[in-house]
Amino acid sequence: MSADPIPNIRNFSIVAHIDHGKSTLADRLIQSTGGLSEREMTEQVLDSMDIEKERGITIKAQTVRLTYPAKDGKTYILNLMDTPGHVDFAYEVSRSLAACEGSLLVVDASQGVEAQTLANVYHALDANHEIVPVLNKIDLPAAEPDRVKEQIEEVIGLDASNAVMISAKTGIGIPDVLEAIVTRLPPPKGDINAPLKALLVDSWYDAYLGVVVLVRIFDGTLKKDQRVRMVGTDAVYQVDRIGTFTPKMVSADVLGPGEVGFLTASIKEVADTRVGDTITDERRGTTDPLPGFKPAQPVVFCGLFPVDAAQFDDLRNAMGKLRLNDASFSYEMESSAALGFGFRCGFLGLLHLEIIQERLSREFDLDLIATAPSVVYTIKMRDGSEVSLHNPADLPDVMQIEEIHEPWIRATILTPDEYLGGILKLCQDRRGTQIDLNYVGKRAMVVYDLPLNEVVFDFYDRLKSISKGYASFDYAITDMRAGDLVKMQILVNEEPVDALSMLVHRGRAESRGRAMCEKLKELIPNHLFKIPIQAAIGGKVIARETISALRKDVTAKCYGGDVSRKRKLLDKQKEGKKRMRQFGKVEIPQEAFIAALKMED
Repeated sequence: MSADPIPNIRNFSIVAHIDHGKSTLADRLIQSTGGLSEREMTEQVLDSMDIEKERGITIKAQTVRLTYPAKDGKTYILNLMDTPGHVDFAYEVSRSLAACEGSLLVVDASQGVEAQTLANVYHALDANHEIVPVLNKIDLPAAEPDRVKEQIEEVIGLDASNAVMISAKTGIGIPDVLEAIVTRLPPPKGDINAPLKALLVDSWYDAYLGVVVLVRIFDGTLKKDQRVRMVGTDAVYQVDRIGTFTPKMVSADVLGPGEVGFLTASIKEVADTRVGDTITDERRGTTDPLPGFKPAQPVVFCGLFPVDAAQFDDLRNAMGKLRLNDASFSYEMESSAALGFGFRCGFLGLLHLEIIQERLSREFDLDLIATAPSVVYTIKMRDGSEVSLHNPADLPDVMQIEEIHEPWIRATILTPDEYLGGILKLCQDRRGTQIDLNYVGKRAMVVYDLPLNEVVFDFYDRLKSISKGYASFDYAITDMRAGDLVKMQILVNEEPVDALSMLVHRGRAESRGRAMCEKLKELIPNHLFKIPIQAAIGGKVIARETISALRKDVTAKCYGGDVSRKRKLLDKQKEGKKRMRQFGKVEIPQEAFIAALKMED
C-alpha cells in the first residue's frame, strides 16, 4: 500500500473564543462524514474528560481523520484538530496549529469577536495558516452576521465577505464548511522519498498500550516495526503499531507525508516524549530537525496539602498519574509547619490550577487545601547572583537582596461600554498602566500592562462580577520588571503562619494586611485567652486585631462583702490566663485557612 497522494489531504484546526461552538462543529463534521455511527455519537465527542463535558470547555486538543467525497468527484482525507479556547491552554493551541496548514475561525454571529478570538487568530497567523472565517449560531434571533463580518474585517483584518454561515447545533451549512475546507485550504507539502521527519504533536498515557504518541509526518514514511529516534532526547524505539483516529483508533501499515496519526512503541513515561520533538529513522535520519515548541512554562505556583496527613502517599501517586498526561503540570515536595507535608505545584494559569485540583479530588477522591497562588519572582542578590522564588516563605534575607523582579502581562479586555469605568478602576487599583483604548463596534477594547501577581489572586472573578459576565479577557506574559515588593507575614499569638505569608507591593501591604487580620478574627474561634493577630513586614507590625478571651464568671459565688475578695479572685484568674497564653496552642481550623486564602479585596 502506497501513502496517499498529498493533494487529497487537508490538515486543519478549529480556533475560536470559549463557547463559540468549536466542539459542536467538530461533532457535526464527524457525523456528516460518517466518522461515527448515530449510536456512537455523543455530545462533544472529542471532549473525553468528565470535567470537559460538565464545564463545556475543551482542555486537551484532540484529533480526528475524516473521509469526505467532494463535489469534484475526488475523495479527500481531512485531519481535524479540535483545540481549547481558554487562555490557560494556549500551549495546546500552538502545538496543534504547527501540525496544520489551515484554520477554521469560528465566530459567534450574535457575540462577535472576543478577546481569545484575537489571541487564537494571531497564533494561527504566526503559523502561516490560511484562514476561513465561519459564522456560527446564525439561527439565533440575536444573530447579526453582517455586523460581525464587518467586525472581523475591522479588528482582525481578514476578508470576511465569503465567510461560511452555519449553525453547528442544527447542522445548517455543514456541507458548505466541508467544501470550503477542500477548496480554500492548501494541501500539505512533503517528499515521500526523503528521510522520515515527523513532528511529535502530543502524547498521553494509555493503561494498555503505554504512551501513545500523536505525530504529523512532514517527509518520508512511518512503518510498523521501524526503528525510530527522537532527535531531542536521542532515544531509540521500535514502533509496535501505527494508525489514525476516526475518532476510534484504526491501525494502519504506513503513514506518509502530510498525514496525522499515532504510534506506540512500548514507551513507559510521557516525560520521555517531549512535545515538539522531531521523530526520524534510526539509520537514515534527517539532518534538519523541525523547530519544535517552547516548553510550557508554569506561571502560577501554589502548595497543595492533604487535609488528612495519612493521604500524603495517595496524593503523591495521584500527581504522578496526572503528570503522565499533562506535561505542563510540575510539582515538588514541600513541608509547612501549619499544614504538614504536601507539594509545591506549578500551573499555566488559574483555570489550569482549578482543573488539576478538581481532577485530584474527583478522580482520586482526595481532600485538599491549596495555599494562596503566587507567581515566580526573580531575585537579584547583592553578590550578583539571581534566584528564582516560587514560595514567598522562602524569601532570602532582605539585607542580601538588591531588587525583586516580578512578571508582567499584557492584558486585552473587551467589554460593553457601560462597564468600562468599573474595569478601568479595577485595572488602576491593580497597579496597571493603560496602553490602549479603542472601540470595536459597540464594545470597548482596553489594553493594559498589569503585574501577574495582582491578576492571579481574584482578578478574573472581579472582572466578571463588574461586567456581569460580559467582559472577555486574554493575556500574554511580556517581561520581568523590578517592583517595590515586601514579604508580609501573618502572626497568630506571635507565631508566624507560613502558609499565609505573601509578597505584596509596599503601597498595598497595609490594606491587604488589615483585610487578612479582620478575616482571621472572624474565622478563628475564641480561646480561653486573648489572641493577637498581626500582619508584619520584617519586625514592623502594620495591622492588628485581637480575639477576646472566653471568660468564666469566677465572682459568681461572691455576694456582698468586701470588694477585695472579688479582686483577689479576678487577679488569680488573670494569672492563670497569662500562663495559659504562654503554653496554650491556638487551633486554627482548616476552614479558616481556606477562607483566608480566598480573600476578596
